[in-house]
Amino acid sequence: MSDTPENSKQSWWRRLSSGLKRTSSSIGTALSEFVSKRKLDRAMLEEIEDVLLRADLGTEVAARIAKAVGEGRYDKMISASDVKEIVAAEVEKVLAPVAQPLDIDAGKKPFVILMVGVNGSGKTTTIGKLSARFAAEGHKVMLAAGDTFRAAAIDQLKVWGDRTGTPVVSGAQGSDAAGLAFNALTEAKQQGRDVLLIDTAGRLQNRTELMNELEKVVRVIKKVDASAPHAVLLVLDATVGQNALSQVEAFTKTAGVTGLVMTKLDGTARGGILVAIAEKHKLPVHFIGVGEGVDDLSPFTARDFAKAIAGTEAA
Repeated sequence: MSDTPENSKQSWWRRLSSGLKRTSSSIGTALSEFVSKRKLDRAMLEEIEDVLLRADLGTEVAARIAKAVGEGRYDKMISASDVKEIVAAEVEKVLAPVAQPLDIDAGKKPFVILMVGVNGSGKTTTIGKLSARFAAEGHKVMLAAGDTFRAAAIDQLKVWGDRTGTPVVSGAQGSDAAGLAFNALTEAKQQGRDVLLIDTAGRLQNRTELMNELEKVVRVIKKVDASAPHAVLLVLDATVGQNALSQVEAFTKTAGVTGLVMTKLDGTARGGILVAIAEKHKLPVHFIGVGEGVDDLSPFTARDFAKAIAGTEAA
């Protein structure tokens, strides 16, 4: 009975905690070095704050955690595990409001999801994984290969389409992305599809002409369905650290980002960046990825992530 909900939750917890091992180790090792050796004082709180800043949790969150650690504990011995529990509790407070599932509104047919992000963030792979998830949930899915710059992205989406039995609307390499989005949405409507996932070319947030093209894609989608896109998901690569904050800002301004997917959390010691983003932008976080496999993308849960990042045990 390996597929019971309890077993699958356990297996995801194992993947999540091992995926975030680099982040939790960087925090845990540093904490163990100076906690337990002396009584809690101002210098120790500053060291704790520095450790959290290095894991990219952001200045506000790091300061708040250090303050929480200090409350009622001055001049007392404190263990590294006590500090980790406080880190987990404070991080969960920040993440709980943004941990929101992506709801596919059955009243919007097709429910249009526009995927955006910079080059190399894992956007096309994420679309494939989401299409597999939605298809498994019984939705009739269609994919649009809107990253028309890269032949590899078009091919990659077709592979995912074959794998999940999902039709893929594509054009020639270099064809107009907005035109392709228009055709895909028109076709998805005609076929009565439930979900349309539209890929877009990876673009740097500081390249004005590329951001203008993305605005055009959004405008053209609205010509077919004024309420679309119904979700604009920004795919963020956790390994870029602080740069992710400016990506959220730029893409929200251009494309009206409605939610986040964070990938590659297993490749960095700076997984805390998700906490800094949640604190600053308050955008829903729908999914996180800790590996390449189709099961390595999972709905985001605040408590699990907070415990994994702090290196404490699962609830």
